[in-house]
Amino acid sequence: MADSLAFSQESIERAELIEQLLAIGTALSSTDDLGELLTLILSKSREITCSDAGSVYLIDRTDEVPVLWFKVAQNDSNPAASFQEFAMPLTYKSLAGYVALTGQSLNIPDAYDLPENLPYQLDRSFDRSISYRTRSVLVLPMQNQEQETIGVLQLINRKRRTDVTITAENALEVTQPYSDWEERVLRSLASQAAISIERNQLQESIENLFEGFVRASVQIIEARDPCTSGHSERVADLTVRLSQAASLVRIGPLHPIYFNERQIQEIRYAALLHDFGKVGVPEAILGKQKKLYPTQLEVVRNRFAVAQRTLEMECAQAKFRYLVEHPSHRPEHAAVDEACPHCQQFERLETDLEENIAQLSHYWKILLEANEPRILAEEPLEQLKELCYYTYRDIDGTDKPLITPEEMTQLIVHRGNLTQAERDAIQSHVIHTYEFLKRIPWTKQLKDVPTIAYGHHEKLDGTGYPLGLKQPDIPIQAQIMAIADIYDALTAGDRPYKKGLTVANALKILRQEAAQNKLNHHLVELFEQQQIFSVLGHCLQ
Repeated sequence: MADSLAFSQESIERAELIEQLLAIGTALSSTDDLGELLTLILSKSREITCSDAGSVYLIDRTDEVPVLWFKVAQNDSNPAASFQEFAMPLTYKSLAGYVALTGQSLNIPDAYDLPENLPYQLDRSFDRSISYRTRSVLVLPMQNQEQETIGVLQLINRKRRTDVTITAENALEVTQPYSDWEERVLRSLASQAAISIERNQLQESIENLFEGFVRASVQIIEARDPCTSGHSERVADLTVRLSQAASLVRIGPLHPIYFNERQIQEIRYAALLHDFGKVGVPEAILGKQKKLYPTQLEVVRNRFAVAQRTLEMECAQAKFRYLVEHPSHRPEHAAVDEACPHCQQFERLETDLEENIAQLSHYWKILLEANEPRILAEEPLEQLKELCYYTYRDIDGTDKPLITPEEMTQLIVHRGNLTQAERDAIQSHVIHTYEFLKRIPWTKQLKDVPTIAYGHHEKLDGTGYPLGLKQPDIPIQAQIMAIADIYDALTAGDRPYKKGLTVANALKILRQEAAQNKLNHHLVELFEQQQIFSVLGHCLQ
């Protein structure tokens, strides 16, 4: 009867242990943070074995000489003891090092009573520092599916009762060795833990890969468009900060907005990559500083020079023909008389030349003024249009326009420095961005990066681009990014074609856009109230 009860009790304990292991497996698979994962592994292992203390080590093979990282430590008898992460040499001399290098478990009844001929010994300095006594020790390799050891699980002092506090004096009385059965169970758990750690490290590697890819992409954008260097980073900082602020609002229209840590990361990536499509925009348009490209202006300058030389040549030819037709005007036939009709004819030719050159210089001055990327006044605009009808005789003898229709189209742009075609090319970067980002196999937590980036130029009233979406169809993350993007574009001082505005003036424009139902009024208000712009070091003056 007693044997039957004992067997029944043992069966119950085994069933409970199986349930515990299943629960541990579920917990391990659902933990993403490495620190939390290691803590969970150690605490559950101690719980199963009734261990007073323990630690977890991970092997770092990134350098030529591998090291063993002391990552996590727990001690019920000394919970206030200070444990700091550190690296130690990966050698056979320490218990953890021996297990890490050999892949063999160590089940030691008394760590203070080890034969001297063993390659490993216990370092007692830690015990002395906290007045402790390490006795029974179970050290297990954490091996992945390829049987590669990636870490070590070390359990210390299997207690006879859970409520006892171990001291240097009572350690021999209140502790006991680890059983073979516990070693088998814990070795299995250690392998399961290794797989979870490797999965976590793989996830971290994927995240590092994405981070590296995003950083490299930002560098490509800035290399293509040096004028906006730093823009993507600043927009990301502003977008993340505004998203976090919106998540903290507890009342009002912004109350439903909440972003967890993963969603914030998704928003950050979308903001960093929102202009990546600029790689598909011609570099000349991206770096355009004035209405005409430098090469175009040089060609026009040469035409003006040829036109002036042509005027001078035509004047000289007119004088020559006059002399041929009026030989009496030659010096050998008559003295020069400034009052004579012949001299007056020469003066008229010289005067006409000076007037024509002056007119040409005037046109050049107007052209240079019109070439600046600012609002063009009506009077210079009308004078500029006169150039459409101005022709000159080229070196081949044909009459050609001084300004081509294409150049004139560029010069008469009323605001800014881009023609509609060039503006369309710039705006197409949003489509290029989306087409590029949607090809990337984003993880589940980052799947909305393409959609968020796609909507950062949409306006709530439907006047944005590229889809002309209205507020209900624009992701709230894109609405947040739109504010950050516009603010940085207004205040950035690195644009050669405009000066950066003050914070106050930039906020005024944001409010105007919100009043016209182009930007989210509540988000703009939060942006100003919480001084989100301070993340860039800006101050409201």
